[in-house]
Amino acid sequence: MIKADLVNKIAKEMNISKQEAELGVNIFFETIKEALLRGEEIELRGFGSFRFRTRNSRLGRNPRTGEQVKIPAKKIIYFKPSKLLKKMINHR
Repeated sequence: MIKADLVNKIAKEMNISKQEAELGVNIFFETIKEALLRGEEIELRGFGSFRFRTRNSRLGRNPRTGEQVKIPAKKIIYFKPSKLLKKMINHR
C-alpha cells in the first residue's frame, strides 16, 4: 500500500473528497515527524510504537581501501508492533 492508496481508502470510507483525505493523511504524518524530531516516542495503541535506539560508535572499514574508519554514534528510529498486531499477522 502506498500513500495514494491510503488517501483513496480514507476518502471512500469517510465519504469525503480525496483532497480532504490527503490533507488529513499529510497532517497525521507531519505530526508524527515533528514529534520524532523533538525526540518523543510515539505509541499507537493496537498498532505499535516508534522508538529510538542509540548505536554506539564503532570502527568500520572502507570497502575500497580496507582502512579503518570511525563510525560515529547515532540515534535510529525503529517500529515495534503491538502484541495485538503481531497476533493478527501470525494467525491469518
